[in-house]
Amino acid sequence: MQIAIQVQNVKCQGCAAAIRAGLSPLPGVGDIVVDVPTGQVMVEADRDCRAELRAALQTLGYPESA
Repeated sequence: MQIAIQVQNVKCQGCAAAIRAGLSPLPGVGDIVVDVPTGQVMVEADRDCRAELRAALQTLGYPESA
């Protein structure tokens, strides 16, 4: 399943790399794509793990946009 989350504070490819590195260890997470201009994080996962993704993004400094 594909999960899309709109986040704040994504300013460069370094931010995108930090997000990929922070989310990839989570169980069930596969491909992670970060669109820097829009701040959208798209995650391919084998289950609905939105809550874990949101919590991890918050911890990394990229909270979900309202």
